[in-house]
Amino acid sequence: MKDGKKLYFIYNPHSGREQIRTKLFHILQIFSDAGYELTVHPTREKKDAVKQIEELPDDYDLVVCSGGDGTMDEVVQGMMRRASRIPIGYIPSGTVNDFARSLKIPRNMLKAAHIAVEGKDFPCDMGTFNDEHFVYIAAFGIFTDVAYSTKQNVKNVLGHMAYLLEGMKRLTNIPSYHMSIRSRELEAEGDFIFGMVTNSRSVGGFKSIIGRKVQFDDGVFEVTFIKTPKNAAELQEILGAIILKEIDSKYMYSFRTARLQVEADGLVPWTLDGEYGGECTTAVIQNYQQALKIRIDY
Repeated sequence: MKDGKKLYFIYNPHSGREQIRTKLFHILQIFSDAGYELTVHPTREKKDAVKQIEELPDDYDLVVCSGGDGTMDEVVQGMMRRASRIPIGYIPSGTVNDFARSLKIPRNMLKAAHIAVEGKDFPCDMGTFNDEHFVYIAAFGIFTDVAYSTKQNVKNVLGHMAYLLEGMKRLTNIPSYHMSIRSRELEAEGDFIFGMVTNSRSVGGFKSIIGRKVQFDDGVFEVTFIKTPKNAAELQEILGAIILKEIDSKYMYSFRTARLQVEADGLVPWTLDGEYGGECTTAVIQNYQQALKIRIDY
């Protein structure tokens, strides 16, 4: 029989404006006051969190991570590889924090710490992209490399504006990909400048672009593919629709599905949860309903 509750806290010390440095003592005090025996691990390099969580002993009651979406993604990667999965609390400290925003986890780090130890476990859908896991988005095309190509110091200073400025540079040279899309709900073929498979109300910090009625435990993703415009006027119409958060059926496919296969004529670079996800010609994207427990507010 266990003597007490055990909490494993893993955080990215460089995330966002490194603001966790001034909050760390108070966060640990909140955990301790909640009756947890603590283990603390600052991440040292890329993929460190994946390894730490995958190899974590089963006697922990709670894992709490702090960082941006990339840190959360690594923790989820590690957790999904485990036979026994432990509930996850999240203290967002990144630039955008789409996943936290979607689950109404506050940006205030101390409030988020209280939710991590006092909140309820929410059974959240997770996705697989070929052999990789992702939390809230798999995407390709225009703007999707902004998150991982924008330098951290620029993100820290400019926040959302960094993404916008970096994205605008790409409007003069938009790559197009010839693809076939196959799911139970839709089969289509054509040229596309953008596609995203999401489980989020917010993408890139912009809310409601996918729709307002997003459920995170319903076993399906929200999917949007944007066709390649034939001229500048069509491009302006597409950008206008994106800004207004409207689906324009002339230029877009939008549907929900639990499983999607995308076949491309050539290699396509994808982003998974804002991080570079590699290049491939075939992508099989699958929803695993209620695969992980995430701590949210009551």
